[in-house]
Amino acid sequence: MKECFADLHIHVGRTIHNRPVKITASRSLTISSIMEEALHHKGMHMVGVIDCHSPEVQEEIDLRIKEGTVRELPGGGYRYTSEKGEITMIAGVEIELRIGRGAAHFLAYLPDRTSFASFRQWYATKVKNVHLSTQRMYADLAQLIEQVEIHGGIILPAHAFTPHKSIYGACVDELSSVVDVSRLAAIELGLSSDSRLADGIGELRSLTFVTNSDAHSTAKIAREYQNLYIKEANFTELVRALRREGGRCVAENYGLHPQLGKYYRTRCTNCDELVAQTDSPRCPYCGKEGKSVITKGVYERFLEISTQAPGTHPPHRPPYRYHIPLEFIPGLGPGRMKKLLAAFGTEMNILHHASYEQLEGAVGEELAARIERSRTGDVTFLEGGAGIYGKISME
Repeated sequence: MKECFADLHIHVGRTIHNRPVKITASRSLTISSIMEEALHHKGMHMVGVIDCHSPEVQEEIDLRIKEGTVRELPGGGYRYTSEKGEITMIAGVEIELRIGRGAAHFLAYLPDRTSFASFRQWYATKVKNVHLSTQRMYADLAQLIEQVEIHGGIILPAHAFTPHKSIYGACVDELSSVVDVSRLAAIELGLSSDSRLADGIGELRSLTFVTNSDAHSTAKIAREYQNLYIKEANFTELVRALRREGGRCVAENYGLHPQLGKYYRTRCTNCDELVAQTDSPRCPYCGKEGKSVITKGVYERFLEISTQAPGTHPPHRPPYRYHIPLEFIPGLGPGRMKKLLAAFGTEMNILHHASYEQLEGAVGEELAARIERSRTGDVTFLEGGAGIYGKISME
């Protein structure tokens, strides 16, 4: 088996005709810039691009195939090749569904252009604008799963515990109340969760957990990812890894410490104070009141819905490695980042392979020590919440 670092949730900001896809994403985030950043700077082996349903995104893929920089793989997926190496792209779509008491996002991945073109014909009849990302689908979850399966694809809940647009955070207390859990390929934890918290929910025992960036800019690519053990980087092997077949698996999850996530704790959106209570719409600090004032944190939501002790891991659950992206490290600005990339090539090499001595030689003792402390978790966290990321302290 081969090591395969994979970030399976990256959005497209603009098409090659400079039209928007993900409204909130960077204008510079295109198929080509995703491939370049993920390969050359991040050191990824596989990326999932979530907005491939857009006709103009597919047009760019077709153009790259015609140019010869991209080719379809026999096992599904697309291989981008440059002078510095190659990376596999898995084509996907993020979909919003109304479920229970709220709305939730789901990620569907399909193997090739033919399957995606056929799926798009059905999808376009269920949304208002097929050109834009994360559209509300006017169908139910059963219909969506059926169509994805008919076209040889897989589906999983996105950022499943965040307070907005997620199955547990906004819709239901039990996933099994709305879907046969065995029909899902995996479940995406999201930036404010981890395996320890999620394994407090007994009905998720059989599912594989994935950790992805949900990147809206190139800088955010690979802030969360997983290490797959697979034979080749393609769609078929990805599916087998998620199903834990034939020795393939998610060997390690790499994610932000939940306390760094921007929805980890309950917080007042008016005064930014963390609050202990979650059952009142009124902030005890500033007195502001309203439905949108108090944003319930992921941690507090787990306290409500967990059915067993956190960390009750099934035997197949891989280690969850707390990953502090380089951008969170104090003192690591663009100049020093440039030196590190010049010395080690990619962020994966800096985070996983460079020794302390090598880091010290590139950027000096103080910054090397901070990177080493971030790799070992020897930091203090200032908790995030209500859309504000947490911070790390090395005091």
